[in-house]
Amino acid sequence: MNIAKQRVVIIGGSSGIGLMTARLLAELGASVTIAGRQQARVDAALAQLQVGQLDVSGAVVDATSTEELRDFFWQVGSLDHLVLSLSGGEGQGEFRTLDLAALQRGFAAKFWPCVSAAQASLHTLRADGSLTFVTAASARTSLAGTAGLAAINGALNAMISTLALELKPLRVNAVSPGVIRTAWWDKLPAEARESYFAQVAASLPVQRVGEPEDVAQTIQMLLTNDFMTGCIIDCDGGARIH
Repeated sequence: MNIAKQRVVIIGGSSGIGLMTARLLAELGASVTIAGRQQARVDAALAQLQVGQLDVSGAVVDATSTEELRDFFWQVGSLDHLVLSLSGGEGQGEFRTLDLAALQRGFAAKFWPCVSAAQASLHTLRADGSLTFVTAASARTSLAGTAGLAAINGALNAMISTLALELKPLRVNAVSPGVIRTAWWDKLPAEARESYFAQVAASLPVQRVGEPEDVAQTIQMLLTNDFMTGCIIDCDGGARIH
């Protein structure tokens, strides 16, 4: 399937994986709308995407608000594909001492906005278009300290096949990234971050951590391959098999 001239909305598109996906799809000729919670970040993303040369627009929407999501999709109008690249930063840590309030905030920041956005989009999303969730490898790997993250992303993964059946012919898929070099890791000091990346790279069959482009290419494949639905694609450098 050719993505050119098709309308794509990316919620969580102002940075990292979402931003790189917007760039890739726009360069292939898609009409892309990136949505984020902060105007300044959306404006910065649009500047990076050279809006004058690509068919890209931006919008501000708080995906934790069902009312804002409903209004947003009515304003967007008909679209062919929706990508949900929302990120939550809380919910990690050893289970014995895990802050359960932080885990609840993690669900509130990622799980519920993804579900709310998916539901709110259905009246404008093309019946045989696609809905793609970006989850995380924590859902299908066993790493100490990630039980909370596994719960958040695993809950989304668990919905994929059922949604693919219930919403057919709409195609519903997920991409499950491993460790990707994005701003999500900026909470760590630079030296500690690079040390962790090196440790992860050494443990993976591919011998490197991921880049946003790796995940963007996987998302593009799911949007353009109309014979794929109900799939969870691991883009993790072999984290599940090492």
